[in-house]
Amino acid sequence: MDQRWPQTLWIVRHGQSAGNVARDAADAAGLGRIDIADRDMDVPLSALGQAQARALGDWFARQPVDERPQTLLVSPYARAIHTAELIREKGGMAKPDALFCVDERLREKEFGVLDRLTGVGIRAEFPEQAEFRRLLGKFYHRPPGGESWCDVILRLRSVLDTISLHHTGKRVMIVAHQVVVLCMRYLLDGLTEEQILAIDREADIANCGVTEYRFRPDENDGGMVLTRWNFTAPVAQGGAPVTAQPDPAVAAR
Repeated sequence: MDQRWPQTLWIVRHGQSAGNVARDAADAAGLGRIDIADRDMDVPLSALGQAQARALGDWFARQPVDERPQTLLVSPYARAIHTAELIREKGGMAKPDALFCVDERLREKEFGVLDRLTGVGIRAEFPEQAEFRRLLGKFYHRPPGGESWCDVILRLRSVLDTISLHHTGKRVMIVAHQVVVLCMRYLLDGLTEEQILAIDREADIANCGVTEYRFRPDENDGGMVLTRWNFTAPVAQGGAPVTAQPDPAVAAR
């Protein structure tokens, strides 16, 4: 069987962002709106998020060269780009000049009119959307001006086609967002709505948590096999606290 997949695919959530911290503060205070001055795409990493990214880069740098990524595919959001840059700066890539490609298809899920609102805020300002979300579920609910998980999955199908076309047999790392990690697993594992939402309910994806797939020609019909899920040992071994806050625009789960 001809190989049409990368040899290894790592999918990494960005380090803790200032938005994650602001969301925690809003939830703790029972506020309806998250206090963030920047556009979501411009929200930076927190100091802890930078430490997490460096720890992950250090961990990859300690692996054999043929166990490090050759290519970085990165969300255009500042927190993802900075995470990827820090991983590369710490020697986490196979080569210092490894391909670094920013791809808008890996961006965060767009939340439309619900952007920056907590669950409290959504119920107060858009009660009809809260009810639609309850009826439809988060997989299918598309807020005005925003996306459903299905919309994210559609663009990620295109990303996987690009990876198959241009990075067959290579070692590829994606640095993106929590919903992207989950939707990639939905696609690569061939899951149902119920299965991926059950996984989502178990725990949030950790900041700089690693999900790893490897090509196994004799398994999964010659496809990609999940070998690590939400792997946080690199961050912990680097001495950085492990955090798993939802992204700031994500409303009540």
